[in-house]
Amino acid sequence: MVPRFMPVLDVWDDTDDTFTVELDPGPAGFSFRPGQFNMLYVFGLGEVPISISGDPATSGRLLHTIRGVGPVTSAMRDLAKGDLVGVRGPFGVPWPVGLASSRDVVFVAGGIGLAPLRPALYHVLNHREEYERVSLLYGVRSPHDLLFEDEVTEWRGRFDMAVRVTVDTADRKWRGSVGVVTKLIPRAPFDPHNAVAFICGPEIMMQFAAEELAKSGVRAGRIHLSMERNMKCGIGLCGHCQFGKDFICKDGPVFTYEALHSRLDVREV
Repeated sequence: MVPRFMPVLDVWDDTDDTFTVELDPGPAGFSFRPGQFNMLYVFGLGEVPISISGDPATSGRLLHTIRGVGPVTSAMRDLAKGDLVGVRGPFGVPWPVGLASSRDVVFVAGGIGLAPLRPALYHVLNHREEYERVSLLYGVRSPHDLLFEDEVTEWRGRFDMAVRVTVDTADRKWRGSVGVVTKLIPRAPFDPHNAVAFICGPEIMMQFAAEELAKSGVRAGRIHLSMERNMKCGIGLCGHCQFGKDFICKDGPVFTYEALHSRLDVREV
């Protein structure tokens, strides 16, 4: 429960409402697994759970990509170099990148959901020889909401992965797909009987994406979703993030669709 304080190295805008905070973990570095999150504390305001969005192979810098939606996250956007941020973590069940070894890997991201998926993408691309076909399906509201645009462009230029991007609403300059991200699933190059899927985004989007992948033949136990909501303590003590029988901070945030599908339709849960 005691945070470790780290100085801010840099803060930059990714989109109109999303930004990235880079922290210096010091000589000891900071180790984490793809999909884990930290509790970030701002003096006088409180703390919030934020997924780690950097490369797990780089322990000398700690990245969190954040949407400014409340007093704590909005204050983080105004942080300056040298300001201290309290960090507790890493917490949570990570993306099972080991399970995906020797299989096709399908990443499905909606909006800021690309940030929690990015460490897993880094891992897969850093160990590309261990995986078969790799696909990234990414959907956002508009072209202005694209996260990590330079990186996505770089990934699209690779010959060893397929990248498909779609927007809900296009502008005159947009030349890509228009529509929900689930429409990209039938066009992705993967063998459903030998595929593992990682999904992160709004819950309704994850539900429909998981259903579409299951219909295509991907086993429910190989479809993984990141459920990040209502987390307060990070250790399963406060009960804020209880989701049916599970605590998201302790038993998740990554769950299989097999474990979740019966709860996703229940509005009270």
